[in-house]
Amino acid sequence: MCITIRAATLADTNFLADCNAAMAQETERKTLDRDVLLRGARAVFDDPHRGFYLIAERDGALAGCLLITHEWSDWRDGDWWWIQSVYVAPAARRHGVFRALYAAVEQRAQAAGAVGLRLYVEQHNARAQATYAALGMTAEPYQMLNRVFTRRA
Repeated sequence: MCITIRAATLADTNFLADCNAAMAQETERKTLDRDVLLRGARAVFDDPHRGFYLIAERDGALAGCLLITHEWSDWRDGDWWWIQSVYVAPAARRHGVFRALYAAVEQRAQAAGAVGLRLYVEQHNARAQATYAALGMTAEPYQMLNRVFTRRA
């Protein structure tokens, strides 16, 4: 099995939206608005400061993706790279697809001078937590909080 990692392009927008919809359904039982997902994915390509997507292909077929965003740390005088919107197609799971995506992110982050990698994971997703721990990630001593604003169309 050959896994390749490449930068996503605008032509991948439908795949990215499909992955985000599937991930939300699987992890949170949420059905997301496809038009919003498409606009959100396209916005990354419209403004590279928002981040970038990587795509994994397994034997030439689309197998997974993730989004990288940046967070400035004044404490460390550098950027944290946030791994977001991680999705691996069910048929490609447990075949090294995420491991390959993670290795590509880690290499790019170190080359860019990032201070480290971060991601968030559902508290009850033990399988994902074990995968991330096996790659050397450790739990942060913080609890994530948010306040969601209703956006006007």
